[in-house]
Amino acid sequence: MSDASFINKNTADVSDDLRAPFDACEDTPSNPTDNPTIGDIIAQRFDRRDILRGALGVTAIAATTGSLALQAAEKAVAQTAPSPATRFPFKELAASVDANHRIAEGHRADVLISWGDPVLPGAPAFDPLKQTAAAQRLQFGFNNDFLGYFPMPGAADASSHGLLCVNHEYTNEELMFPGVGKQDRKFDKMTQELADIEMAAHGGSVIEIRKDAGKWQVVPNSKYARRIDATTPMDIMGPAAGHARMQTSADPSGRRVLGMFNNCAGGVTPWGTWLTCEENINFYFFGKLADGEPEERNHKRFAIPGNIQNWGQYYDRFNVGKEPREANRFGWVVEIDPFDPASTPKKRTALGRAKHEGAAGIINKDGRYVVYMGDDQRFDYVYRFVTSAKVDVANPAANRDILDDGVLFVARYDADGTMTWLPLVFGQGKLNPENGFNSQAELLIETRRGSDVLGATRMDRPEDVEANPTTNKVYVMLTFNEQRTPAGTNPQTDVNVANPRVGSRFGHIIEMTPPDGDHAADKYTWDILVKCGDPAIAEVGATFSSATTRDGWFGMPDNLAVDHQGRLWVATDGNSGSKTQRTDGIWGIETEGAGRATSKHLFGAPTGAEVCGPFFTPDDQTLFVAIQHPGEADELDPNAPPATFENPSTRWPDFKDGMPPRPSIVAITKIGGGKVGT
Repeated sequence: MSDASFINKNTADVSDDLRAPFDACEDTPSNPTDNPTIGDIIAQRFDRRDILRGALGVTAIAATTGSLALQAAEKAVAQTAPSPATRFPFKELAASVDANHRIAEGHRADVLISWGDPVLPGAPAFDPLKQTAAAQRLQFGFNNDFLGYFPMPGAADASSHGLLCVNHEYTNEELMFPGVGKQDRKFDKMTQELADIEMAAHGGSVIEIRKDAGKWQVVPNSKYARRIDATTPMDIMGPAAGHARMQTSADPSGRRVLGMFNNCAGGVTPWGTWLTCEENINFYFFGKLADGEPEERNHKRFAIPGNIQNWGQYYDRFNVGKEPREANRFGWVVEIDPFDPASTPKKRTALGRAKHEGAAGIINKDGRYVVYMGDDQRFDYVYRFVTSAKVDVANPAANRDILDDGVLFVARYDADGTMTWLPLVFGQGKLNPENGFNSQAELLIETRRGSDVLGATRMDRPEDVEANPTTNKVYVMLTFNEQRTPAGTNPQTDVNVANPRVGSRFGHIIEMTPPDGDHAADKYTWDILVKCGDPAIAEVGATFSSATTRDGWFGMPDNLAVDHQGRLWVATDGNSGSKTQRTDGIWGIETEGAGRATSKHLFGAPTGAEVCGPFFTPDDQTLFVAIQHPGEADELDPNAPPATFENPSTRWPDFKDGMPPRPSIVAITKIGGGKVGT
């Protein structure tokens, strides 16, 4: 997820003036419940371990991590610090701030494709001074996020030839267009022509890529190449398809919608499809809802309209005063067949409607498919979807609509170290007409409110959630929540003193363990892998292993990847050069044994950028990463001038006068061959 164009997420001392333009939509939580927060649960769980506070150096460990760390804490006086993680033997990259990207010694990082580069045949060469919507529909889109690699059927080497699927999350008008600057809801310099270019720059791309002489290249004029944007026709599938609340004047059937946007993380399925997740869809809806409109409660829970984009000035479907139900058709997980560019993308409503971050799945031991998802907003929830049918591994086509039938669950974390998956099923418990739900379709349209009613645990911005198939453990990236308040301040946002930090500014990672590897079980156990931030600053309360160096710690975990050796890699979003003396990047973190919670720095982004979408080839010899919004200003630096097309903080990756910074895909490989990070 990226909200860095509206607010940097590193510290709690962001001024009210800086936060104000963003508060009305994404930055202000829209969860009105008194459900326990994850901070409350952490406090309850670990208070009982206060007896450990007499041991040297274990106070923070006992209060903020999990059972494995506590076992180590009990022996802390007698033991030395854990040895460095041996599964990440590469020489660590020094953390710094730079206009260019940086990579650990022994590796290389090559730019594969950038905004404006050709995708479809006939695409013109990119000219930032002569942009058109027609050209952009043929070119690589803006702000690339999730990446998914699909080996080419019949290829001699599955790790050297395949398709790369890419999400294009959002646009930065101030960096894209000459003379426009940041609009901040004024829209005085926006035109319909510029809005059309923005719409064309959203969505996704499919590109064919091949590794030749050790370097990845885009295959030109590929028959698989595709651009998807905010106007691409899509089918609405599953329980909400055709419901009255999905119907609009342009689509009275409620089964056909144009486009997808703000597509953040995602996943790939065993049957060869790409799952892409619509996240901050409230940004795109404009205007004012009519008084007494039935969707008022629903829209408020989603902070709609966000009025961040002004598309609704030109197109009625984005104006909530004219089409109040159009917004219900966004916020879904979309499934796409990357090998068929003529296929129609499908919005899978059975997986619920939220600000989806991630849809990574795993085949369960009983053959059913389990998808994990985060709802990327402060004080919102972690989800799981379990299919009714088993995956037919031998016949991929048989799984075509498997995601339309199953059960969606939301997580409740308990103080005893267990967690319960609460089913979001109409008619069960409080999910009934008395609470405003009249069908499964309505419950899925208002997934957040259904989770409120069930008493799910309000989290610190859950982003990517993925299972490690080697260990069967599941990891939740909790990026940050600087709006968490001291105990006794507000029951909706309170944190106990035993919680890692008042105003969780650097985030943490939760580890969930299904019993006997059963990802469909009703109850799991949970721990905290690490509290993020600088462990050298006591008040931060970070809990990296003491073997982590000053270059190895990170803040604001966002996306993750698990390589085929079972190693965990974390991509970050929100590190501020003025506050952390490092840019965002990629870190490997140990999850097992004595080196647990030891982190090492592999890759650093150019200034202003976040790193997202990490994805490995099957042989682990290439790690693809997405670099989005390079050139943004450090909004926590009071001396930093506003970033614009004319004056970005970097001109990466071209470094040419007149060429703006361009979001790009980078391929990380090891010099001379071998697995990345060894």
